[in-house]
Amino acid sequence: MKLRRLLSDLLSCLRPRPKRNGQPRGVLLLSSGGLGDTVMFALILPRFLELARPGETVTVLLRADGARMAFLFPPQVQVRKVDFGRLAKDGAYRAATLDELYAAHYRLVISTDFKRHPDLDEALAFACAAPETVAMIARPWAKYQKRLDANAKRWTRLVPPGPVLMDKILRWSGFADELSGRVQPPPRLRLPPENLPPAVVLPEPTIIVQPFSAVKEKQSPPALYARIRAALPDHWRMRIAGHPSDLDKNPDYRPLLELPGVSFEPAPFVELAAIMRGATLVVSVDTACMHLAAGLGIPTLCLASAAYVGEIVPYAPAIMPDNLKVLYQPVDCAGCLGECRFSPVNSMYPCVAALDSDAILAEIARMVEGRS
Repeated sequence: MKLRRLLSDLLSCLRPRPKRNGQPRGVLLLSSGGLGDTVMFALILPRFLELARPGETVTVLLRADGARMAFLFPPQVQVRKVDFGRLAKDGAYRAATLDELYAAHYRLVISTDFKRHPDLDEALAFACAAPETVAMIARPWAKYQKRLDANAKRWTRLVPPGPVLMDKILRWSGFADELSGRVQPPPRLRLPPENLPPAVVLPEPTIIVQPFSAVKEKQSPPALYARIRAALPDHWRMRIAGHPSDLDKNPDYRPLLELPGVSFEPAPFVELAAIMRGATLVVSVDTACMHLAAGLGIPTLCLASAAYVGEIVPYAPAIMPDNLKVLYQPVDCAGCLGECRFSPVNSMYPCVAALDSDAILAEIARMVEGRS
């Protein structure tokens, strides 16, 4: 444990805690994943809402970055954002955050995360000092295993999580079933339309492309997207979605904006969702944009690495939506979870470099056939 976090938590124990009145009430769900995880969690969230008692409020604690997808949650859900970077480094922010969670006086705290950090995710849960704290048995993590094992005694209930490599949504579904005592089929990957922004009517057939990833080795080369543009009818449009900083980090993609009918789309996710609902097709690496497009029901082509086969993409057959096609290169090392043991090929994971451009273009042609 970092010394600054240790000192902060020791001081928190020594100083008077905020006063709590009345009986504990309400449910806190901790979901500490990023943007893509938050999209997937929105699908399973209704299962966890069933654990609230009549009249109780359900609050979902999200990482500050993941909270940009909170517009997908039902309106009755409260959202609490926590900056995990500051939580780890800023003692005053950490103390204030832990005090606020204690003062909230929740009845039930549930960590929905399989992979947990003992000084971040778990510290937030234990700060609540709730009568009931529930989680899955944490994913093995050599660096923190002793701390995770020690913390295991502090949960009032730990649920077996299933295999280490398992579809994330199926794992959540089984966890929710275990807590509710009611077995339900896993949800198909389709976001409830009542939680979505209205579709934007686009004047021309439009393909939304998301070529960027926080892990640059997952990105296909700009030349592929130039070929995609060239294969489209002249009157079609291609919008490259991303944060403006993506172009600064990936200047070799800038020439794509000089092609006819190509523009950059920097809209935040709530606006991008509305734009994608009016699009003809979304082509994306396996990142948050892909999960969002797939959940919106838009025809979506995912250009995936093999890193998350078995856990994220392709989704398990039981939940795979008909509007999504995932292209990836089957390899013996699939499911490495990003811990690639091979040298990059042209700055890409070998499994990404092996994607067949002709097959990608053929799949796009199939998916847009008959659309004008």
